[in-house]
Amino acid sequence: MKNNTNLGRRRFLSMAAITFAAAELGGVSLLKAEALKEVIPAKNKTRLVGNSFEQIKQVKAGVLDVGYAEVGPAKGRVVILIHGWPYDIHSFTEAATLLAAKGFRVIVPHLRGHGSTRFLSADTPRNGQQSAIAVDIIDLMDALKIDKAIIGGFDWGARTANIMAALWPERCEALVSVSGYLIGSQRGNAAPLPPKAELSWWYQFYFATERGEKGYEANRYDFAKLIWQTASPQWQFDDAEFERSAASLNNPDHVAIVINNYRWRLGLADGERKFDVLEEKLAKGPVISIPTITMEGDANGAPHPDPANYAAKFTGKYKHQTISGGIGHNLPQEAPKAFADAIIAVSEM
Repeated sequence: MKNNTNLGRRRFLSMAAITFAAAELGGVSLLKAEALKEVIPAKNKTRLVGNSFEQIKQVKAGVLDVGYAEVGPAKGRVVILIHGWPYDIHSFTEAATLLAAKGFRVIVPHLRGHGSTRFLSADTPRNGQQSAIAVDIIDLMDALKIDKAIIGGFDWGARTANIMAALWPERCEALVSVSGYLIGSQRGNAAPLPPKAELSWWYQFYFATERGEKGYEANRYDFAKLIWQTASPQWQFDDAEFERSAASLNNPDHVAIVINNYRWRLGLADGERKFDVLEEKLAKGPVISIPTITMEGDANGAPHPDPANYAAKFTGKYKHQTISGGIGHNLPQEAPKAFADAIIAVSEM
């Protein structure tokens, strides 16, 4: 689908260092973050034209029939890579290929509301709250008989990976999290932010309205392309790259899941009662004790916390990497070798 609006490459969103995650993490150790900071040039910046996973598998897991890609040897150490919004599994195409070549078994699922993932019952709430998505991945591991895996992700995927590592550390061997610690809560998100920070979340407030829901339903492709451009202002992706991932937004539950996700964050939509215990634990900002590498692109145009604000949340072996060279929000696709190298490095920590 063509985008008929000339959006340009300017970053029109004014960014602030304070985000919802950062607001909940005040007072953590700056010293630890500075001591472990590493800047890596993204010499591997790439454009993936025509690359796609050859086969999408399906498995019934929990309340879903999950669509997922799998590459690498069946008996390799398992890596699960979790995408964000408005992206899909193709954010990991090249990184997964690199990891498979190193002997890892890499599994990349479509989140609920994306790609070929479907709800098994029409009666299941189309719920996008953070704990529900994390439970989906645990259910997937159970369905595939995976006891433990290295978990990596960005955006929604990083938050999901954080939750898994915090609540089910026995299932997570190690963690790579783009943009760091992203666990939030409705209570924490109720606090107002400075104006520049609020501006960067404009789409969240848009989705809180009926107009926003209808607008996203009618313009999801153009909306997603706008987010891609503003979140990664220096990434020169083309129509083929965008449309390959944008096809996943045609899922019949996509709009419902996205709208619910952002409304739930603001306390405008209720979660499911069965997740209340998990959300109570997450609202306390649990630490993550497994080996972790956090990553950030030097040109991330999306809301994200400063690494210094979350370093103390990782109490096990830990380091942070900043990827230089104009890398934006979709770091695994923009700098796939750096991301794959981080997975390999954390597996050896």
